Amino acid sequence: MIRTYFNQKAATWDETASERDMTKLERMSQHLNIKPDSTVLDVGTGTGVFLPFLLKKIGRNGHIVALDIAEKMLEKAKAKGFNRNIDYLCAAVTNIPLDNEIFDSIVCYSTFPHFQDKPRALAEMKRVIKSGGKLLICHTSSRTTINKIHRQIPEVENDIIPNEGEMQIMLSKAGFTDIKIDDNSETYLCSARKPSLDHF
Repeated sequence: MIRTYFNQKAATWDETASERDMTKLERMSQHLNIKPDSTVLDVGTGTGVFLPFLLKKIGRNGHIVALDIAEKMLEKAKAKGFNRNIDYLCAAVTNIPLDNEIFDSIVCYSTFPHFQDKPRALAEMKRVIKSGGKLLICHTSSRTTINKIHRQIPEVENDIIPNEGEMQIMLSKAGFTDIKIDDNSETYLCSARKPSLDHF
């Protein structure tokens, strides 16, 4: 089970995680175009690697809900002291215990491949995004690189980023529009919007 895998990895995650280039993380946060004072859901916060960059984007009056299925990962994130403007929530992305339409943006940094039921996760994330709000799925490596890494780890060998066509279909079926996918040698960024008038 994915929760067990990440709980087991929590203690050493920051030492072994592939992305430790702060410049790449900073650059990715700039591409997300998150506005000051936004309310953001960070899905799969893990040990909080991306939280400082999100905090910088939302400014003093913004708010982040840091969600993760693995409680030990969240404990590591909390221990880093990013307590300003952050609530930590241990829950699955397929069953988010929050009200409808409360987030301006949802960020999935280095987490989307691990969603075991991607259509259900997308439906649930769409539910909690405000009308006109954005879903941002991002990695600081290319799709090919991420998938290659995961295929070498037995516990997550099936946790891959779908190809562009599959992503377009999956997001459209979930009711998202304005779907854009930028997959290059350095990064992967998929953005989509919840329609302002939600007919789904």
